[in-house]
Amino acid sequence: MRVSSLAAPPDTLVSTAIADIQRLRDRAPAWLAVSPDQRIHCLQRIAQRTKEHAAPWVDIACQIKGVDPDGPWAGEEWISGPLGLLLSLEQYIHSLKYQGVPPVQSWRRGPNGEQIAQILPRNWQERCLWLGFKAEVWLEPGKPRSQGRAYREPGPARVALVLGAGNTTAIAPIDALYKLIGENQVVLLKMNPINAALGPCLEIVFEPLISAGFMAIAYGGGDLGAFLCQHPAIDTIHITGSHHTHDRIVWGKTGEEQERNKAQGTPILKKPITSELGNVTPIMVVPGPWSPQDMAYHARQVASMVVHNASFNCVAAQVLITAKHWPLRQSFLDALQQALARMPPRPAYYPGAIARYQEFLHCYPQAEVLTSSREGTIPWTFIPGVPPQPQEMVLEREAFCGLLAEVALDCEAADQFLAEVVPFANDHLWGTLGCALLIHPASQRQYAMELEGAIAQLRYGTIALNAWPAVSFSLACTTWGAYPCHTLENVGSGLGVVHNSYLFDYPLKSILRVPFRLPLTPPWFNDHRNLVSFSKAMMNYYVSGNPLRLLSILSEAIKA
Repeated sequence: MRVSSLAAPPDTLVSTAIADIQRLRDRAPAWLAVSPDQRIHCLQRIAQRTKEHAAPWVDIACQIKGVDPDGPWAGEEWISGPLGLLLSLEQYIHSLKYQGVPPVQSWRRGPNGEQIAQILPRNWQERCLWLGFKAEVWLEPGKPRSQGRAYREPGPARVALVLGAGNTTAIAPIDALYKLIGENQVVLLKMNPINAALGPCLEIVFEPLISAGFMAIAYGGGDLGAFLCQHPAIDTIHITGSHHTHDRIVWGKTGEEQERNKAQGTPILKKPITSELGNVTPIMVVPGPWSPQDMAYHARQVASMVVHNASFNCVAAQVLITAKHWPLRQSFLDALQQALARMPPRPAYYPGAIARYQEFLHCYPQAEVLTSSREGTIPWTFIPGVPPQPQEMVLEREAFCGLLAEVALDCEAADQFLAEVVPFANDHLWGTLGCALLIHPASQRQYAMELEGAIAQLRYGTIALNAWPAVSFSLACTTWGAYPCHTLENVGSGLGVVHNSYLFDYPLKSILRVPFRLPLTPPWFNDHRNLVSFSKAMMNYYVSGNPLRLLSILSEAIKA
């Protein structure tokens, strides 16, 4: 299919993108013929390049976000940038070694007959590295245990457009990898204007794919993105962003046009589109016999879920759900607010964040500002006493701006809380991307059936037990995406999944189970004191494959 005659504005970026699309179209059939061994070799080269160019990658990310590259916040950019990509590459290499059908550690049945695959830990190295972590993927009820269908039974050669995220720097390249490996499509990755400066670094990292014509990187704003979505040589689209952007792409530029087209069932986009579109992320605090040390640990953890990346994360903690009559509730809230107050404010680099924050303040005059405010920053803010009822702004709109609200359900015991929090989260909070449950080991033992029932009933794509849902994102082996209950008309948190390195054909959701308290400071804690060195040790291990390098990871983790 030749597309050079397509009418387009006389713009250099557009002309370059059209040329890239043409080459991708020409090379797409060849990608289907690349053997697993050849793909492994290619991904290994990309992994080596990622390690070699990690420092400039992080420097660029820090410049974009107004972060000191030698300061403590730079560690986040190592973890959520080059290290995140390396973890994903390692998972896909593992999958390709098994022809796209990597072995599952064990299978079991869920309460509703779901097939459940335990995928982490997969070997003794992961048992050492991820002490006590367990990850599982639940399949849709009634579906078979099939894997790698798109890889094993490739259809026609396709060109995918990936509209990259503007917040976490690893998201766009990882999304592109899933299209390439998980769905067997060549990729045009359009950088988000916020982090477009990172593009040249990614071009170096992905040179093995780009030089072979299997991937290209485009630059430009929303107009270019809209143009590319409608380009006849683009077969599929994936977007990480907001549901507002999704609806402009699929249904029309204005709200009126969108509503009209939805009512008539006439989308302006006629191509398959998958998406990850954010979430009002709930952190459910199950009442139990928490010690002062437990409270201090989880206050640090929840605070970190708010302040990481200046709260510009699709699963930044937004709604803390507690039991109103839990005797320790106020003690935990005090510890949490103290933890937030210790965190200095961060540059509000994401467009529109300060105006959005002011809207929430106007709606909730009881909001408690916990840190000093400096120009260009948003102070960490706590909103107490939000009633558990419909039409509350903080329950229905993603904040994306550094505030945390508390909702207290009218209960005391853990079993009653678990029974009430599930319908509240499912029915009253916007989005289905990810959630967290914090539960004491004694409560887990006493209310095991109630806990498993709650996990089964929660309609979220990722459920993290005693951890931030973003940890599951970073592991790369689990699926990442909304719970499969949305439609093109009511897209919610999105359609489809990414990551999914085990290439499950019918994933429902992923569950991450983490011990209530870890013996060392977890790398997602904002007050981790050695994150840069820890990240470098992790990268050295994954690139070299030398198990002895686990000792250096442990050494750096102890220093945290």
